[in-house]
Amino acid sequence: MDNSKTKLLDEVATYYAEKLAKHGDTPRGVDWNGEESQMVRFEQLCKIIDLKTPNFSLNDLGCGYGALFDFLSDKYPLCSYLGVDVSVEMTLAAQLRNATSHKARFITASRPDVISDYGVASGIFNVRLKRTNAEWHDYLQATLDEIDRTSRLGFSFNCLTSYSDADKKRDYLYYADPCQLFDLCKRRYSRQVALLHDYGLYEFTILVRKAT
Repeated sequence: MDNSKTKLLDEVATYYAEKLAKHGDTPRGVDWNGEESQMVRFEQLCKIIDLKTPNFSLNDLGCGYGALFDFLSDKYPLCSYLGVDVSVEMTLAAQLRNATSHKARFITASRPDVISDYGVASGIFNVRLKRTNAEWHDYLQATLDEIDRTSRLGFSFNCLTSYSDADKKRDYLYYADPCQLFDLCKRRYSRQVALLHDYGLYEFTILVRKAT
């Protein structure tokens, strides 16, 4: 990994470690407003999953304290899960929460160490801090390339939307153009791409299904 990307990820890891220290293993601890919107977000991301194959495997990039695994365990008890996060503190919190689970594994890293059926990335493209939009877009695309490489059947991710109200925007956050990313995914990863932008949050979700 080049030095610029390492520094970028270190900045992100520090940001989230501070949120975790302040709010604990709660939605606010991973910089979300609350549990209700978190559940809405998970519902959208998990639309990538084929319900006919309940014993799937999934990589969760930017897993935080493992909230998505809680969500998956209730709905898909046969699934196997890898949580990946650049923050050591987040990974430790996730391991403690799920110490008795045989279906979940958590690692501190910037990429999955296995290829799984699905890849999911929730919230990892939001906090750019002092990085330029161009720098952040390059990081976003490189990360999508990695998620694509480590996902057999498809992947999903979300971003804050450039259609957000101007008075709601914050200068340290990254607001992506959903049309641009839809086009990128169609041209780069698969012909089967869905853009979800109708679930009441200032964000969108993209699903990329691969031909099998």
